[in-house]
Amino acid sequence: MDIAVVGAGAAGLMAAIWAGRTAAASGRAARIVALDGARTLGAKILVAGGGRCNVTHHHVDETGYACGPGTTRNAIRKVLRAFDVPRTVAFFAEVGVDLKREETGKLFPVTDDARTVLNALLRAARDVGVEIRHPRRVGAIHAGDADEPFIIEPDASGVQAPTTPIAARRVILATGGKALPKTGSDGQGYVVAQSLGHSITEPIFPALVPLIVDPARSFITSLSGLTLPATLTLRSASGKTLTAFTDSTLCTHFGISGPSVLDISRHWLSARATDAAATLTINWIPGQTPESLDHLLAAERSASAAAKFLARFVPERLARALCQHVALDPAQSLDQLRREPRRALARACTDMLLPIIGDRGFAHAEATAGGVPLSELHLSTMASRIHPGLHICGEICDVDGRIGGFNFQWAWASGYLAGVRAAASLTPRQPGADLS
Repeated sequence: MDIAVVGAGAAGLMAAIWAGRTAAASGRAARIVALDGARTLGAKILVAGGGRCNVTHHHVDETGYACGPGTTRNAIRKVLRAFDVPRTVAFFAEVGVDLKREETGKLFPVTDDARTVLNALLRAARDVGVEIRHPRRVGAIHAGDADEPFIIEPDASGVQAPTTPIAARRVILATGGKALPKTGSDGQGYVVAQSLGHSITEPIFPALVPLIVDPARSFITSLSGLTLPATLTLRSASGKTLTAFTDSTLCTHFGISGPSVLDISRHWLSARATDAAATLTINWIPGQTPESLDHLLAAERSASAAAKFLARFVPERLARALCQHVALDPAQSLDQLRREPRRALARACTDMLLPIIGDRGFAHAEATAGGVPLSELHLSTMASRIHPGLHICGEICDVDGRIGGFNFQWAWASGYLAGVRAAASLTPRQPGADLS
């Protein structure tokens, strides 16, 4: 093969498509194969956005991403600029997928069906001659010296039928991270990258993951199913605000989930790794502070019950739970409420400590934090600085974005660069050469 793409998810398919297009535009044929070991091809695409596939967001820049040592937001920006949102929208329209923008800024296919996206990508790949082999899990990749090809060994431990190794002049590693391992992203890509000389950030941990609260210290699990806008704030041990997100928040039987929680989860996990006293608080009434809500409560001169007053801002179930959380009778009339209980209630509503005891793990995470540092790649090509002929793109890189299509946009941009540059770097084969 001229190019082997390891991983046929979002980034891998994008890389394969643009490798094929680039080779065709140069007037020379290229043998391109995409290998994927998942039981269901494109499984992550199919489950994204509740089965609708949130293709991208109307506004994407580097501030929507996080990273670890060895990667900077400036580096992320350079990659994103190579294939921005307008180009993404135009590309999908070209392959038959029209996108619509929702109030949140998220862009979905007008069909509201993720399979529309996957089928279009597979069709575009096959249209430029990409051979897709599935299931075909890769066990190891051996790199030769100079212009010798990579040798891609199949995974002998799996249930797939025995296959022979593949020789390839270029390899694009797009295996994904460790999120949703049932879709095929189980961390094998990290092993392969390290075997080829790359480093992997430590630790690797879930991003965009629901969080677990201690039911003995929180009423949240008793409100399972309740959804409302809320602000989550992460603070260091010294009280400094590290980050905050306001969005829809879901109470569950295990703790909290929803957009605000998923967005802040990787920051919480990262902070706790170095600062055990870091705290996460929730404001159930965004826009209010402990002081402003206390003022409203104090100004209420009627005999209205405390829970009834709070029900103007939050669901009644939550209003009652907040009162009980501070040992206050929900029926207590505000005109008889003493100052200290009133202030405690105001703080519980607007700055309540969340007793987080864990996360739901990679099985429930939508992305992975950590991976191959961008400092080890040429940003204009996604080519390895360590091993010639190797390109790395997608979630295996140390880049993770917010919910709302940011991780897909990274996949499209980094996959585009890897595919175009891998194909452009190919030199004409010698007459009679056959690496297959």
